[in-house]
Order: sequence, then C-alpha cells, then structure tokens
Amino acid sequence: MELTIDLGGPFLWYDCDNSYNSSTYHPVPCQSKNCPGDAACTGCTAGPFKPGCSNNTCGAFLINPYADAIFSGDLGQDVVFLSNSSSPLSPILSACTPADGSWLLNNLTQNSKGILGIARTQLALPTQLSLSRKLPRKFALCLPSSNKKGLGTLFFAGAPRVSFPLQNTSLIVNPFSTAPIFTEGDPSYEYFIAVKLISVGGRVLSFKPSLLSIDNKGHGGTKISTMNPFTVLHSAIFKPLVREFSKRASDRKIKKVASVAPFGACFDFSTIGRNVTGLDVPVVELGLEGGAQWRIYGGNSMVLVNKKVACLGFVDGGQETKTSVVIGGLQLEDNLLEFDLVSSKLSFTSSLLLHNARCSHFTS
Repeated sequence: MELTIDLGGPFLWYDCDNSYNSSTYHPVPCQSKNCPGDAACTGCTAGPFKPGCSNNTCGAFLINPYADAIFSGDLGQDVVFLSNSSSPLSPILSACTPADGSWLLNNLTQNSKGILGIARTQLALPTQLSLSRKLPRKFALCLPSSNKKGLGTLFFAGAPRVSFPLQNTSLIVNPFSTAPIFTEGDPSYEYFIAVKLISVGGRVLSFKPSLLSIDNKGHGGTKISTMNPFTVLHSAIFKPLVREFSKRASDRKIKKVASVAPFGACFDFSTIGRNVTGLDVPVVELGLEGGAQWRIYGGNSMVLVNKKVACLGFVDGGQETKTSVVIGGLQLEDNLLEFDLVSSKLSFTSSLLLHNARCSHFTS
C-alpha cells in the first residue's frame, strides 16, 4: 500500500474499500484504553463486517488537507510491514474508512491509498514505534528531487550516520492548534521552527519582524510541511523576496520574463548558469534561532515550468494566511532532516548536493 507522508498528519489512515481485507485487523472497542476520550462510538449496519465496518468501534476523524473535507472512520489495530523489512512491526493503531469514491483521496500522490501522519502526536507512527520498541523518539526524512533520481527515505529512531555536518535549531510549539479540528486549548502538533530573518544573496529582506513570531492567536511563525509543494509566504514577505531575488538575478545577467502562475518571478532559462546545487541563482537564506543558516540553493528554489522558463518556487499566501512561512516540498528535496521530539531539536543539512550526495543514496 502506498501512502502520502504528511509531517502535520496526526496518525496513519487509509481507504479500506471493498477490495481491502486483512485477517490481522482488529477494531478498537469504544471502551478500550486505546480509544481517545473524545472519540465517537461507531457502528455498521451495511455489512458484511470487515475493516471499516464493525459495531461498538472507536471512531476517528480522517483529514486529507487537499479534499477540503473531514471524513469519519474506524480506529483499528493491525500488523504493519515496512517495504524494506521482512519482520512485522508491533500492532499499530491506525484508522480506515470504506467510503466510496475517489474524493476521499483527492490530490494525494499517485496510487496513494491514504496518509502516513508523522506529527507530534501519540498516535503518529514514530511515537508508536518508539513506545513499543523502546526506540529514541526521533525520526529523519529525506525527500527525493524526482522519481528519476531515485527514492527518498523515512528513518525511524533517527538519521543515519553521515560524513558531513548537520546544523541544529529548536523545534518550537505553537500554543494554538493549526489542525482543522481540535479541542480548545490544544497546542499545534505540527513542526514549527524560529526563523529570525530571510535574506537573498546576503541582503536581508525588509518586512515586519513580528510576522516571523507566533502571536497570541497562533498566527505567524514558520512551519515545515510535506503537503505544500512550494514554500508559501505571507504577502508582506513574498513581495520583498521577489523584488530582491529579481534584482540580484539581474546583476548576474539573468533575464526576467513574464510570470507563470502561481509564481511571482520567472526567468529565461537560457540565461541561467548551472553549478553543483542546480541552477546558479541567488541563494535564499533563512536565519534560524541558535545561529543556524538554512541555505536554499537553485536546486531547491527554482522550478522549470517549460523548456524555456524557470521560476522562483515560492508562492504568495496572501494577507490572511495563518502561518507566515510554510516551508514546502521543493525546499525539502535532497535535504536530510532529523526531528528529535525528546530534545525538541531539528537537525538538517541544507542541500545534500553540496556533499555530492542525494536522498536516494541512503537506499542504495
């Protein structure tokens, strides 16, 4: 079963449609200690009984950020095998739903049957594995730049040893939930970091510094997301970024052309050089708490929209976006990130291409 990885997803859920069955699946009873206190109790009258169709079962709300809807499902326990392992994991709590129609899986990755949530929750797979196998409560993620460049990797219990240094910054908690549904007073279970400044080619952008802080309503700040294909910025940050990047690109004799939606700055591909990190363009830097620098080189900042045009891969989130900076998938590619949930620390490499490496190298 292929699943979409969601850093902000609270647990594993999948579509257990009419073609799905499992002899090791056990629904979680409503009165079970594994059933959260605020969960509904569900039943099934349609039959036949199978995963997703059972009585006196702990309910679960399933979230697909792309579907603009929240689905109901059943919480169950089942044996899980990872694709690179012949031995099963301890029984894992997950949710499934037999909902008809592809709308449940709207806009997930091709062939995906659900979402593997790895947020900061008790039901997230890294947390369940750390508790059942007494592993460190940490995981590492490395997304590939394309299928042609090989596969990426999700590491449980931490990142592999590498010969190059990782930078460190704090993982911070937004005290206000950013989930579609939550209990009043719940903190966010997504992963936030403290960005202190943003620069292009060494020039610090000018905008209200308060946008980079989380206010008393949970607005602002910076989070990391695998569900956004590109980094999304508050308009007040996006506009100076586009201006400064365009100016620095012009200094390099890179010719600007008409913008291609949803991007704000596009360039004549033939006027851009290449280097070890991809297209040779001004470097975008995020200055982080503790002094770390997340450097975004051409391989992580530029999108080739056609054979003649390359665009800056950041998009305008508008004035009302709740989070000021959402670091998206393009900026995560070929970047090893370790999330340590015990010490609340993010370790990262910036582009692995600087070290003649890719995420796919960890699977070979």
